Amino acid sequence: MKKAFLILEDGTVFEGKSIGADKEIISEIVFNTSMTGYLEVLTDPSYAGQAVTMTYPLIGNYGVCYKDMESKKGWPDGFIVRELARMPSNFRSEDTVQHFLEENDIPGICSIDTRALTKILREKGTMNGMITTNENYNLDEIIPKLKEYTVTGVVKKVSCDEIEKYVPGDIGSEKVAADKNIAVIDVGTKKNIIRCLLNRGCNVTVYPCDFDADEVIASKPDGIMITNGPGDPAECVDIIAQVKKLADSGIPVFAICLGHQLMALAHDAKTYKMKYGHRGANHPVKNLETGKVYISSQNHGYVVDADGIDASVAKPWFVNVNDGTIEGLEYIGKPVKTVQFHPEANAGPKDSEMLFDEFMKMIGGNK
Repeated sequence: MKKAFLILEDGTVFEGKSIGADKEIISEIVFNTSMTGYLEVLTDPSYAGQAVTMTYPLIGNYGVCYKDMESKKGWPDGFIVRELARMPSNFRSEDTVQHFLEENDIPGICSIDTRALTKILREKGTMNGMITTNENYNLDEIIPKLKEYTVTGVVKKVSCDEIEKYVPGDIGSEKVAADKNIAVIDVGTKKNIIRCLLNRGCNVTVYPCDFDADEVIASKPDGIMITNGPGDPAECVDIIAQVKKLADSGIPVFAICLGHQLMALAHDAKTYKMKYGHRGANHPVKNLETGKVYISSQNHGYVVDADGIDASVAKPWFVNVNDGTIEGLEYIGKPVKTVQFHPEANAGPKDSEMLFDEFMKMIGGNK
């Protein structure tokens, strides 16, 4: 195995071994605390523009089962692990993580202290870095490049190119009778969002991120879902304008993660970049109406600014128990609800999947 190096913009260098594709990348370095679900992480479009550090020390031990993929390909720029299992043991395993990384052109590094790396990112905040196999690297040349790097244009990169249609029974969903039509705005959707809708008797039409809100509204869907996705939400100026039209249409809207942030921005709230974000499968969120706490799966680096929410426009629905940040909003006088976490939760806890049933109730009142 070749030597590989992870170089952070603060000058810290980790030496390890190369895994995956043999190429050099510059990316934003983030960490995920999930103990399982590495394939779902690798195929989550929200990681476009980022290199993911897995804090759990052994990754790949149950191999790769392609049915578990959350999209058609791998999206992270890079993959960083302590130890990569070369010989998985699982009756469902079809492949190794090493081969998956190679096939998806994702470079990585193993045999580094990922806990030490995570501590740096927690203390100093998310920063840019380089994964390289060049042993003659020059820090004086690399550091300025790292500081200049920004994540841009990733929503367009991960969104579908044209309208897609699904019916119950597709993508592993249950073959139930469909009596509802849902429009899904794809700003980086995961398969399980669509699957959760199909399982609840919905025909699903998926629109690309450059959708026309008037076209969506004219199709008269029973409800609209705005999905998760990558990058800085404030960059999506054109999408935000279209989201505002959807919110004003009177059609029930439910939004997840990036969709939650876009809806807030469409109502003149603000978002900001967190120090190191929420990425993992064990984040507690509290429903402010019931007082009940759910364990949630999360993956985001930006958050809606609680101080910028007009009380006459929206009210907090969920908050993060650990740091008090906004995890959900209910809009006043509109059938619109949003959450920052992932109720579809693959991989992760299923505690909050009932929010899809909440969405179905919203639709039922509209029909």
